[in-house]
Amino acid sequence: MSGVPFLFPDQFLFGGAIAANQAEGAFDKDGKGLSIADVHPYVPVKSRDDRKEDATVKDSRDALRIVPGLHYPKQRGIDFYYTFRQDLALMKECGLQCFRTSFNWARIFPRGDERTPNEAGLAYYDQLIDAIIENGMEPVMTISHYEMPLALCLEYGGWYNRKLVDFYARFCEVLFERYHSKVKYWITFNQINLTTFNSLGILGEDHAHMLEATYQAVHHQFLAQAHAKRISRRYPGLMVGTMLSDKIAHPATCKPEDVLFSYRKNQMQYFFGDVAMRGSYPGYALRFFRDHGIRIAMEPGDLDLLAQHRMDFLSFSYYYTKINDAARDSWDPSDKSVNPYLPQSEWGWEIDPLGLRTALNQYYDRYQCPLFIVENGLGARDAVEADGRVHDSYRIAYIAEHLRQVAEAIRDGVDVMGYCLWSPIDIVSCSSAEMEKRYGLIYVDLDNLGRGTGQRIRKDSFFWYRDVIASRGRTLYEG
Repeated sequence: MSGVPFLFPDQFLFGGAIAANQAEGAFDKDGKGLSIADVHPYVPVKSRDDRKEDATVKDSRDALRIVPGLHYPKQRGIDFYYTFRQDLALMKECGLQCFRTSFNWARIFPRGDERTPNEAGLAYYDQLIDAIIENGMEPVMTISHYEMPLALCLEYGGWYNRKLVDFYARFCEVLFERYHSKVKYWITFNQINLTTFNSLGILGEDHAHMLEATYQAVHHQFLAQAHAKRISRRYPGLMVGTMLSDKIAHPATCKPEDVLFSYRKNQMQYFFGDVAMRGSYPGYALRFFRDHGIRIAMEPGDLDLLAQHRMDFLSFSYYYTKINDAARDSWDPSDKSVNPYLPQSEWGWEIDPLGLRTALNQYYDRYQCPLFIVENGLGARDAVEADGRVHDSYRIAYIAEHLRQVAEAIRDGVDVMGYCLWSPIDIVSCSSAEMEKRYGLIYVDLDNLGRGTGQRIRKDSFFWYRDVIASRGRTLYEG
């Protein structure tokens, strides 16, 4: 069969993904409350070196307010709240078979603790989900994607407070009841293993032992997603999955010290998938807690809940890999070294297509469950050329190499549900709240300060991805 192009299986979904907080805008319309994303300002930096990977809103009360004179790009996004019909029509033209987005929690429960939802917020998602389906795409909905209502952070202390488990379960009750006949694929939390302010909403100034507070909050998220799975059982056919940011790193060298250090450090990234997919706290995590003086407060029934309501699939984002160096790096999950064998993007992210095949095989070997790549893409500074087009050959090369490795993983026997490109259209950056870090197949004419026409322009990658989808991957092996 050598020389015959690989065709992706008919059931494989080619798609694209965005997040409500980075695209919708309309932050104060139709009864929506403030979310933590709405108070994330854009702060200009002098150079790329000034940027911090995965930088987030500071975890203090002083930062959680709107300051006159600062620009808050996520309050507007790309106006998707008003333009979703036109934007989804472009995605249909591109041939997308699925579209991943999220519910903005604060649009449906403005404070997060209400007993009844905001009907105007639900009416918007009624229209959005119907439009996704009408344009021939399968909706893939993330329940919580860094859009926690601000009140849950300021008044409850975020996920450190066990009350949020009940608030989230109520949110799920509303969503599953309303959309179970239209949405099959559900993701509980975006990148649950990125234990930053954006995901947990806990205020560091309130905790003497921040590491313990972090894992206590994670425990509550584990319970919340188990409740989501429990509730979904009322509606046969729904698939509920957890989501990780792939942060599995290579050992810096083959020295035994590096190999063991990397293995143990990677275990604490697998931890989030292990609890969700296997339904219990693994021994290595219990040792990590003992070694770091961490005590997780649990109630009777917690472990039974996790064991009885495991996730149906594992989804993950994949952008880059790094290395673990026993001599240089600490146990901090974000403290990793640069791989000298890999090129980097403009934002300093290593480009490692082979790492995606490795990740797919590792996750499948570990869990033997369906896998869904729900984010992968290249952030770059795109420019509209004199001919009115955006010639992003660098993005085409990036996506092509990663998709070829997805194909190889499927040939390896891995059950891959689909691939959602991040993103089909330019949106505001999650970490830095800038527009110039563009991932889209469609250019949006807005700059970092929100200036521009908002015009949509199809990039070269738009037409290329359309051909890949139409050919079921055949064009990846041509030319």
